[in-house]
Amino acid sequence: MSDTSYRSVDVDGFEVFYREAGDRANPTVLLLHGFPSSSHMFRDLIPLLADRFHLVAPDLPGFGRSALPPREAFAYTFDKLAKVAGRFTEVIGLDRYALYVFDYGAPTGFRLALAHPERITAIVTQNGNAYQEGLSNGWNPIERYWRDTSDANRQALRGLLTPESIRWQYEHGVADTTRVSPDGYSLDAWYTGRPGVHEIQLDLFLDYASNVALYPTFQAYFREYQPKLLAVWGRHDPFFLPAGAEAYRRDIPGADIRLLDTGHFALETHAREIADAIRASL
Repeated sequence: MSDTSYRSVDVDGFEVFYREAGDRANPTVLLLHGFPSSSHMFRDLIPLLADRFHLVAPDLPGFGRSALPPREAFAYTFDKLAKVAGRFTEVIGLDRYALYVFDYGAPTGFRLALAHPERITAIVTQNGNAYQEGLSNGWNPIERYWRDTSDANRQALRGLLTPESIRWQYEHGVADTTRVSPDGYSLDAWYTGRPGVHEIQLDLFLDYASNVALYPTFQAYFREYQPKLLAVWGRHDPFFLPAGAEAYRRDIPGADIRLLDTGHFALETHAREIADAIRASL
């Protein structure tokens, strides 16, 4: 059951593309990607786990091959991303699942957990932050935009959307960059370069402030429900510091924390190690 299927489904009029592998009789893992990626980021991990788990990886609204409605017709906020993702799980019949969250996938997935804690069997967070101490100085330009939504501050963030910047995010902190396939950052750059996508991503940069505001709520959920949690973290991530991984133990004392010698996109270099950690932890 290791073959991956590529599907699309109508979610209340919104087309969601997703990858699926494994036997549905096995425990389900919902894989939520981050910026500026898509479900393509899980291409190496899915075959390593599909013999034991049922894997489902959707493209979030505005990313990958999912629908890309104009901003006038769809508000690109994390609340909306989570609403679509939550309805997606219901439409395809997922009633209980573990979360694998990365980057933007973390605040999206944690919103799903807040809405339906009974559905969450475990959490794997791979460079998916929920603590103030996890934010590096790399967030300073974006935080400046939160405080002052001037056009100048918005325009200053466009540099984060260039092909060069996207490649840098993949390679920063990686000891041997020849292990980073160009497929990932090249595809991300292509998707990001489509008409209208830059404005969508700038909207999401602005709305990321809503995630930081929810950190205390996410942490209260961790304390109350004590989900089984595995944090696998590229220790050289320029955006989310290792302190963000260690902080999970403050609310979930039994959390399994593993720091890897790589950067933000840890799956590009450490898919096998992350798969082994998931097998051992889940």
